[in-house]
Amino acid sequence: MRQLHSQRGIALPIMLIMLAVMMVSSIYLLKSSTSSTLTTSNLAYEAALTKAADAGLHAGFTYLRTVPNKNALLTDQAAAGYVATLPQNWTVSNPNFWIGAITMPADADGNRVQYVIHRMCMLPGAYDDPTNRCQTTAPRPGTTGPRALGETLKIDASNLAVAAQIHYVVTARVSGPRGGNVMTQAVVMKGP
Repeated sequence: MRQLHSQRGIALPIMLIMLAVMMVSSIYLLKSSTSSTLTTSNLAYEAALTKAADAGLHAGFTYLRTVPNKNALLTDQAAAGYVATLPQNWTVSNPNFWIGAITMPADADGNRVQYVIHRMCMLPGAYDDPTNRCQTTAPRPGTTGPRALGETLKIDASNLAVAAQIHYVVTARVSGPRGGNVMTQAVVMKGP
């Protein structure tokens, strides 16, 4: 007759431990993939907002490029979102910075774009008035278009012409339907 050996049951606790480790690992992987998906979604949303803000930059640049009378740039033009001054202590977080801004109609995604154009001068009026301080850059002689790659705009460069280009800052901000917001700026140089 055969003797019955008592079983110790070590396999069951080991299998339960392995099952618990696999369950914790699967929960971690699920959370990790969900976090990655949310991060990717947020990055795509921010990129879409930045692209929408470009419409405001383009509208401001178009106004500066096509303004019919350059004397109109000496004073504020509320209908165009143009402000002839920009105090040095104003930033985009200052409410006064956005006085005179234009709000564009909402786009197809529900983004609300607002833009404002500032001339980088302390006072309205002529840029070369001795009491007015304006940010200007003198162009190189004989240049009529965009600068070549690596060409300097440095004021103390050796071969500068006398006609200054005035600096304008176009600032756009967009408020998205999900509460996101993005601000972008572009500096435009234009002759007087």
